[in-house]
Amino acid sequence: MQPWFEEAKLGIFIHYGIYAVDGVSESWSFYNGRISYEEYMKQLDGFTASKFDAEAWADLIEKSGAKYAVLTTKHHDGVALWDTQYSDLNVVKRTPAKRDIIKEYAEAVTKRGLRLGMYFSLIDWSHPDYPSVYEGGRVPEDLGSVNRFSSPVDGVQDEERWQRFLQFNNQQLREILTNYGKVDLLWFDGDWERSAEQWNLPAFKDYLKSFNPDLIINSRLQGHGDYKTPEQGIPITRPEGPWEFCTTINTSWGYVPTDHKYKSLNQIIRMFCDCISMGGNMLLDIGPREDGTIDKRQEDILLGLGDWIRTHEEAVFGTGEGIMTRYYLGGSTISKDRKTLYLFVYDDPKENVCLKGLCNPIKRITVLHSGKELTHEIHGGVPWFNIPGTTWIHMTPEDAHEQVTVLKLEFDEELEMYGGSGAVVTHN
Repeated sequence: MQPWFEEAKLGIFIHYGIYAVDGVSESWSFYNGRISYEEYMKQLDGFTASKFDAEAWADLIEKSGAKYAVLTTKHHDGVALWDTQYSDLNVVKRTPAKRDIIKEYAEAVTKRGLRLGMYFSLIDWSHPDYPSVYEGGRVPEDLGSVNRFSSPVDGVQDEERWQRFLQFNNQQLREILTNYGKVDLLWFDGDWERSAEQWNLPAFKDYLKSFNPDLIINSRLQGHGDYKTPEQGIPITRPEGPWEFCTTINTSWGYVPTDHKYKSLNQIIRMFCDCISMGGNMLLDIGPREDGTIDKRQEDILLGLGDWIRTHEEAVFGTGEGIMTRYYLGGSTISKDRKTLYLFVYDDPKENVCLKGLCNPIKRITVLHSGKELTHEIHGGVPWFNIPGTTWIHMTPEDAHEQVTVLKLEFDEELEMYGGSGAVVTHN
């Protein structure tokens, strides 16, 4: 695992494809029968990318505070955003755009020192050889439930066709990993329709790493990935090892003009704080229009998030996961030397912020965005049993940031928290 990933904290996910033409659900709209495959593919004729500006995208990503980006090179519909030599189903050959979107994206992102990520669907519901086998090679008892885009509907498997498809995937991935500079991260999707053996793992991963030994691969590789990627629901229990929470700004991954159910900037910032409090990253998704422009609501959220991060960057970058919520009912991070604790105050306090279990004397408490120094008092505690009291930090709504406030607590020694159940003292 590369250290840059856990230090990055924020990435921007971009779902861009022909599905933005009609504003339908990417790939799933035809797979689930909401529209016909033919109707879905007619969107090829309307994909112009006429205002696509990779430099503007990269500027926005940089201003958001993100350190990496991930773009959909190909979704489950099989439509490639680059000039692949192994299929005519790509936006260069089959759409009015006639542009290698991946090339322009990779150049703009790399120029700004951002880490380069590529999403790739292992599934290809348009490829004639893909629906040749069943997951794990097991023929289902009810063939009526088999989707024709995924597996053979007649119960007859063709291993030769499946091997051809694997070769096709390998060829396309070789293009992505060799034609666009150094790719830092591969974000797979769709592994669930086949077993690890059918994906030829772990040999498949070795093949990918042969192009770049430092390549990071997400967890959607039948257990052979490098980090976990929970989706849409923030983990309640911290995932083991490196992890990233991917989520949408509204409820859609791609551009859906009728989807007005946006998360507020405050909610996005709080979600981000929750992620870094548990030692994870957030991968925040945007869905550009078919012409390549980005909805102002999405742009404003990215810019607002970036403003908050720049104001509080010392609490974000160069920090590790914070203390447990049993100590503080909010998020937090800890500096690398463990001598500074950053508390995320999500709501305006009435008069105090409460911190339990702190063993260290506090040298100083400041409001990060304003520099104002705050006072505190400690109540209770049993010193002869080394049980600390409760720390009450004096803070009122006037001290608060308009989104999320960060309090900086400094200590002379490394942070120490008490985790016991208290002392039972008998009084005569």
